[in-house]
Amino acid sequence: MASSTGGDVSRSLKDVLLETLSGILSPDHNLRVSAEEQVKALEVTEEFGVHLAEFTVDHNGPLAIRQLASVLLKQYVEVHWSVHSEKFRPPETTDQAKAAIRQMLPAGLKESISKVRSSVAYAISAIAHWDWPEAWPDLFQQLMQALTSTDQNAVHGAMRVLTEFTREVTDIQMPQMAPVILPEMYKIFTRAEAYSIRTRSRAVVIFTTCANMISAMGDLDKGARALLHPFLPQFIEAFVHSLQVPDGVASDSGIKMEVLKAVTTLVKNYPKQMAPYMSSILQPVWTTLTESVTIYVRTVVNNVEEMDDPADSDGEVLGFENLVFSIFEFVHGLIETPKFRKIVRKSMDHLLYYVILYMQITEEQVHLWTNSPDQFVEDEDEDTFSYSVRISAQDLLLAIASEFQGDTTMGICSATMRHLQEAEVAKNSGTDPNWWKVHEACMLTLGSIKDLIIDQLHENKLNFDVSSFLQNIVLADLNLSVSPFLLGRALWVASRFTLLMSPEMMQRFLQSTVAGLQESQPPSVRISAARAIYGFCDYLKSSDNTQMILPYLEPIMHGLVTLAMQFAADVLALVMETIYTVLTVDKNFTASCETKTVPLTIAIFLKYNSDPLITALCQDIFKVYSQNEMAQPMLQQRLLPTIISVLQAPTDKVPPGMPSNCLDVLCTMVRHSPQPLHGLMISEAFPAAAKCTLSSEDNATMQSGGECLRAYVSVACDQISQWQDDQNRSGLWYVIQVANQMLDPRTSEFTAAFVGKLVSTLLSKVGPALGENLELLLRAVLSKMQQAETLSVMQNLVLVFAQLVHTQLDALLNFLTSVPGPTGASALEFVLTEWCSRQHLFYGAYETKVSTVALCKLLQHSINSNDSRLQDIQIKGDQIFSTSDGILTRSKCATAPERWTMVPVLVKMYKLIINELSNQVETNLSKSQIEDEEDEENDWEEEDNNEDNNEDGAAGDSSETVTLLSLLDKYSPASDYSGYDFDGDEEEDEEDQDALNDPLYKVNLQQYLTEFLQQLSQQPYYGTFSAHHSDCERKVLSTIGINT
Repeated sequence: MASSTGGDVSRSLKDVLLETLSGILSPDHNLRVSAEEQVKALEVTEEFGVHLAEFTVDHNGPLAIRQLASVLLKQYVEVHWSVHSEKFRPPETTDQAKAAIRQMLPAGLKESISKVRSSVAYAISAIAHWDWPEAWPDLFQQLMQALTSTDQNAVHGAMRVLTEFTREVTDIQMPQMAPVILPEMYKIFTRAEAYSIRTRSRAVVIFTTCANMISAMGDLDKGARALLHPFLPQFIEAFVHSLQVPDGVASDSGIKMEVLKAVTTLVKNYPKQMAPYMSSILQPVWTTLTESVTIYVRTVVNNVEEMDDPADSDGEVLGFENLVFSIFEFVHGLIETPKFRKIVRKSMDHLLYYVILYMQITEEQVHLWTNSPDQFVEDEDEDTFSYSVRISAQDLLLAIASEFQGDTTMGICSATMRHLQEAEVAKNSGTDPNWWKVHEACMLTLGSIKDLIIDQLHENKLNFDVSSFLQNIVLADLNLSVSPFLLGRALWVASRFTLLMSPEMMQRFLQSTVAGLQESQPPSVRISAARAIYGFCDYLKSSDNTQMILPYLEPIMHGLVTLAMQFAADVLALVMETIYTVLTVDKNFTASCETKTVPLTIAIFLKYNSDPLITALCQDIFKVYSQNEMAQPMLQQRLLPTIISVLQAPTDKVPPGMPSNCLDVLCTMVRHSPQPLHGLMISEAFPAAAKCTLSSEDNATMQSGGECLRAYVSVACDQISQWQDDQNRSGLWYVIQVANQMLDPRTSEFTAAFVGKLVSTLLSKVGPALGENLELLLRAVLSKMQQAETLSVMQNLVLVFAQLVHTQLDALLNFLTSVPGPTGASALEFVLTEWCSRQHLFYGAYETKVSTVALCKLLQHSINSNDSRLQDIQIKGDQIFSTSDGILTRSKCATAPERWTMVPVLVKMYKLIINELSNQVETNLSKSQIEDEEDEENDWEEEDNNEDNNEDGAAGDSSETVTLLSLLDKYSPASDYSGYDFDGDEEEDEEDQDALNDPLYKVNLQQYLTEFLQQLSQQPYYGTFSAHHSDCERKVLSTIGINT
């Protein structure tokens, strides 16, 4: 009877669910909303997932219900199947329900409806991630049966499962999966007569995913790579053959694209195994590259033929461009792999010739850019997020130039001249009206590596007549009207080679550029002229030769201002950046055009206050005028009333974000105006900023207000201390109120993102004059620390105490020991625990110096004074990892608690100091390696010979120290290069004026820590610290001569 009742209830629940799904599909809005709420209630029932599976695989059910059920089932598995899932929501599916669902779902892989089949495949994959092999041991047997069946739906469904599953497979599952899957993928890929091109393509995708995963596992376990080795020869041979098959029933650009991706993965991750096959691989890849360029130019660049692009099994069109991308990625892989770089070097001239052809403007781009100047700016920007064959080819060009440097220039110049000669023939014969696209691509090529060309010319390592190129090609093209994009590129490339121009030639180009800014010119020419102006000004400033451009500044500014008033968005941002650059050329000219530029900039700032790029550029212009003593009074007269008006306006009367932006602008003016500050900035702007910050609930406004008031404290502390409102409250009182508000535990922790800097500036500038406010501020910082979870906020708060270690150590220790922490222990223990637990995560060069040197001073103080307040504190030391529990599965990792050693806080500080020394050595070693790159390049042949002796083609002597940064550099994508730069990465400039003025900023941290630890190691009590060394710490210390 009980069983019968249970069955009735189950059927009732199923009926309710069916009715609810029908309601979700109803056109009636109220019914649909009600049904969606009902589903949320049913979702927590035990049989919910089971019934969804039943509806999904029911061939007789309504199609719409089946599709909806399959989607809901996919979502249900994601959030309810395992408590260890990141998306988990209770309750967890019961074991009985899981078993029922696992039994039903494989039948859905044969479903004829592709959307249902795909959803079922995704659900099976998600379940397998948690249940295979332990709870679902026969899954792969079922999948293999589907793959070998004659049912194409079953094959597609099984391949979808494997595609999804391999993307999320764990390193625990891979050893069991690879021997089963890879042989079947090989069979599917090689049996062109039995499987479709798209199914065979999926087999390659699955192979590539497995190869990448196994390679990643091999980084930690060298034996893991053996999983793939038995299958590599047959797959490589099959890939080579596939690339040689002409497009037709058995091959197309889509499958070749996937094969090239697979080969690229093998080249980068398995160079030793790939070496014997490279000669057979290179020929079909080269053939594909050279034959594809003809097709690409005719169908895409010039659009004189139609291209029949294939589509994948989901209907997504596989554009021919994707094959080109894969070819370029293969070449990138060769460049990034030491064993194969010489292959690219030997064929560089021919390769560059074809790369330039791929850099041509397409007809689609001509149409798009003509109608959308903003898109033209976005696509042609060095830091664009757009992607196209043109951009990809440019990336490859820059990667080759970066890797081979001097050898590249001759190849590029040779290829460029060959193209220009061929284009000249086509132009004169009239056979190709698109000859100008080759000219434009050649100019883009030479301009992109202009630094390299100029350096090689100066070192007499290159025979290329730049003057002749500029005279006979660039200037000649400027006299033609074949395309505005060619005219614009000619102006741009001329600005890139200003250094090599004669004064007469520069005058001609400057005249042409000014003419290009005229309103009568097409937008693309005016935009390119603005870019060229930026280049000319930038060079003439750096060479201290601005006299040449002075006569043109007025018409240039007129053209730029007109352009700014006519365009918006990306074009406006480019123009504003150029205006800023022009304003930095000559102070007298800058002052003379204040009546044009400042009102325009204020109007643009107000109109585009929600655009962070444009508002930042406006701030740059305001900064220039703040620093110009002739124009600064007029700037304040025009700008301050606007800022004060916004800051005093009710919140609902100004656009969101406007007060924050105005506070940022005021901060810029305060930082860069002459001192003492003008009376209006103190008497009206300061109280407006303080009151706006105090009355705001917006995080951005509070943060900007805090930074603005910090600027006032930093540069005009005496002025704001002396100023009083009508209630006799000083400016200092307002600053303290703002700091307290930002530290209030009831406000969002993000309001405190910069408050630590404000408090630290107050302490350094005002100090003892704060009186009782000092202790109140520090108590507020402690209170906020108890709430903070975000690293940036906690770092900011900890640095308040770190700064006090440098200036008021004794007073700080007395205060922290007299105040209780959240656990009942002293606040000193709380602060040091939080500090030491996050010190290794702190970021910023200056912040790291402040914090690390403070730890050294604390440690030294405790040792010198035998301070028991520090010596009695115990905190977490090193994490304990156990190997006694066998392999760590996902569930074990999720449930196993972390275990730590407990050490004295002084020992923890010591360990953190060693860790920071290691970081400094690593960073400086990486910089040194970049500086020595050219020397290493000269020995490339010897390096290649050494590589052949290494198992996986890794470069260098195994006895050398291999840093993490050097390993990352090895695999950095060539797309990281936005332009050629010989000097490597420079340390990011510090913009915080207070930090720049701190003597700590100039400390050489590696030297400081080295000397500190060396002195410490000579002390008799050093054994107290050395007893806690880890192996890694011993290695770091040995590099500075400390052996323990």
